[in-house]
Amino acid sequence: MSSDQPAPERHEVPERREITVRRAPKYVPFLILGGLVGFAAAAVIAFALPGDASYDRGAVYGFFMVPCAAAGVILGAVAALVLDRASVRRARRGVVEAVPETGKEAGDDADGGAGPRS
Repeated sequence: MSSDQPAPERHEVPERREITVRRAPKYVPFLILGGLVGFAAAAVIAFALPGDASYDRGAVYGFFMVPCAAAGVILGAVAALVLDRASVRRARRGVVEAVPETGKEAGDDADGGAGPRS
């Protein structure tokens, strides 16, 4: 037996798995948007509403900015959680199977492993 002979082909049955596919929201953008809405609400409270003349409007904005931003972040998180639960109900089931690689070993480059050319 010489080592030049190719190994005999094995006909393997592809592995099949059942998966769940759904669109889940990303939480960080919801939290950031909630915080920005909170900043805007603090600006409305400080600059659009009539206030006491003994307080500077910038100080009022700074005072209301923290609780309004925190409330906005919490509301953004709740909105993301509600959308996440709704996406669980709309999830679809699917079957996937592995596709065997043909002609190349796993990890080979498209150029046959030759690497970059000068």
